[in-house]
Amino acid sequence: MIFAALPKLASLRQFDTCRLLPSRFADLEDSVLAPLSDNDDTLRDLFDLDNATNARLRGEAGLLPGIGMDELVFGLPNFRIINAAYTYARPEGSRFNDGERGAWYCAFDARTALAEVSFHKTVEYQEIGRFEDSVTYQAMLADFNATFHDIRGARGFTKCLDPRSYVASQELANTLLELGAMGIIYPSVRAPTGINLACFRPALVGNVRKGQAYRLTWAGSPTPTVEII
Repeated sequence: MIFAALPKLASLRQFDTCRLLPSRFADLEDSVLAPLSDNDDTLRDLFDLDNATNARLRGEAGLLPGIGMDELVFGLPNFRIINAAYTYARPEGSRFNDGERGAWYCAFDARTALAEVSFHKTVEYQEIGRFEDSVTYQAMLADFNATFHDIRGARGFTKCLDPRSYVASQELANTLLELGAMGIIYPSVRAPTGINLACFRPALVGNVRKGQAYRLTWAGSPTPTVEII
């Protein structure tokens, strides 16, 4: 697909953006392998095995094709969570990234972030025909002060917001990445009036910290109940 023009640029100063992570990823500072053995030699072998296939660690060592270690961040609060967003890309990609390089996706408010997470999790349950689960999510808040491309209300980019396809949106993202773009501001496809940001550059994800935690429960219905915990 060829775009007639690039999206406009917009200066963004947005605090407390919301990214929801399953709590098991947000709460663990130590390796999940630590409880498996109290023997140092055994743990060392387990760590070596895990490190060989850990995408974040491979990225931080400069071993991933989609992102260099010079782009990742180190020594900041929650830097591992930031780096993981870019090094653990889904094989099929997401709306504005392909399978080789991730992005930091966040919403301007928690309502939109919950709608996004609920939709994608519900799709998983639809595939197995079972809506029975309870999942806890931790909000990771971040601040942004940078210039991003903005497709809100822009003509020529409706296919990038296709609720069933990421083909056009990934093509746009790859084009912008090659030109050195910082990311894309876009209207949420899952939450009316919601706004999302896909940030392409780890260094722009500022002041990452924990916010509210939520429990989403599916009890036989595709629509989960949401509980603040």
